[in-house]
Amino acid sequence: MPVRLQYPLAEPRPTAIKFCGLSRPADVAAALDAGGRYLGFVFFPRSPRAITPTVAAALIADVPPGIARVGLFVDPNDATLDLALAEAGLDIIQLHGSESPARVAEVRARTGLPVMKAVGLAVADDLAQLRLYGTVADLLLVDAKPAPGAVLPGGNGIAFDWRLLGGQRLARPWFLAGGLNPANVAEAVRLTGAPAVDVSSGIERAPGDKDPALIAAFAEALV
Repeated sequence: MPVRLQYPLAEPRPTAIKFCGLSRPADVAAALDAGGRYLGFVFFPRSPRAITPTVAAALIADVPPGIARVGLFVDPNDATLDLALAEAGLDIIQLHGSESPARVAEVRARTGLPVMKAVGLAVADDLAQLRLYGTVADLLLVDAKPAPGAVLPGGNGIAFDWRLLGGQRLARPWFLAGGLNPANVAEAVRLTGAPAVDVSSGIERAPGDKDPALIAAFAEALV
């Protein structure tokens, strides 16, 4: 299965950045100013970063060509995907729930868009899931596995043991996520060799409230 990516993972900086959970024009502007190559918009109602497709369309309208617009969904049904895709111009679908490999393949075929599948890690045995989803997704997002009973499947500011990824060769291009912030992202990349990183809570003053200074600091830490 060929990987159908429109945007390189690591251009123009060595480590590409996905700024996720953007909900205001100022967030998008700060992410672009910081060199973000991927902008993430959350369509999961229980998230403090959730926006509607209509809001996303307005935020996306002025994003220049060459910047990937990523829609984050959690176990979405077809109607939810159809509405978001009809209103907001998305380039990549991010599935961040308990979607099965079959559902990932179905979404990919149905929408014709690249699919990024989030996989949570906590222990070495979880690496098998990365290999499994690498057979059906275009991209992988390696996140910290949420604690049992957690309200959110991601964006919790929790890191996992990055040494779990040491020496791993993943079948798909991948992003490192989970508890990243300006103070630790350089070390996380050094330990994992991640070609791209994803950040949300680590650039916030409070859940859903992005801080332009932290966005800039995160990017500067990777220069």
